Amino acid sequence: MTQFSNARPAAVVTGASEGIGAELARVFAAKGHEVAIVARRGDRLATLAEDIAAKGHKRPIVVELDLLSEGAAETLAARLSEAGLAPQYLVNNAGFGLIGAIADLDQAEQLAMIDLNIRALTALTLRFLPSLTQTKGGVMNVASVASFMPGPGFAVYYATKAFVRSFSEAISYELKPAGVKVSCLCPGPVLTGFQARAGMSYDGLMSAMKPALVPAEEVARQGYEGLMAGRRVVVPGTMNKFMVWSARLSPRAILLPLLGTAQMKRV
Repeated sequence: MTQFSNARPAAVVTGASEGIGAELARVFAAKGHEVAIVARRGDRLATLAEDIAAKGHKRPIVVELDLLSEGAAETLAARLSEAGLAPQYLVNNAGFGLIGAIADLDQAEQLAMIDLNIRALTALTLRFLPSLTQTKGGVMNVASVASFMPGPGFAVYYATKAFVRSFSEAISYELKPAGVKVSCLCPGPVLTGFQARAGMSYDGLMSAMKPALVPAEEVARQGYEGLMAGRRVVVPGTMNKFMVWSARLSPRAILLPLLGTAQMKRV
């Protein structure tokens, strides 16, 4: 913990270049936290930092970093230390999905998805746990409603998010005696850059997803409030809560073909 001694507490948000991550950075800044924003696209981070500062909040520290690079957790720790910051809240939002049959998708990309969605998230949580414990802070891991169900046509992505939710719920129990809050944010569909990266066709997407859509800023607000309240799992949106409830009750023999058919229509 010596690396973070006498440092200022901060909220560290990964995947902050757009979408939910950017909105989470805005919420933390608006609530008075010093913020460090992390992503590969430094130009977008710089724009976000200027926008936050223009609203009268402290300008976030920008960390341009590919979390898939070797030693990324140590690199981030060093950058935060140089800036005089100690993680009090860690928001593991970085991740991506790929839609399509696993036999058709690129193998390297699917393995990279596992590395980012699971390995990098776990590595950052472990690396910064001493600081989070010392500052009595918390972890927000961003999963998805996908974490509650199998995902034919989106198999690896759904599986990674199931890990994130299971991991989050388990460590929320383990870390509670230490005063560390852990919350898993499970949004439904949110129109961001995720769809394009996943390879989804935009045709018909809006109409198919409209009943479950929740704006990114609302997802971020509910995520922040859930974390501060110590809620283990946060599912924004009435329709998304219903989907989770339905998935838990539905036999897999019924759920699998329904989900598989629905997903492949989005390719």
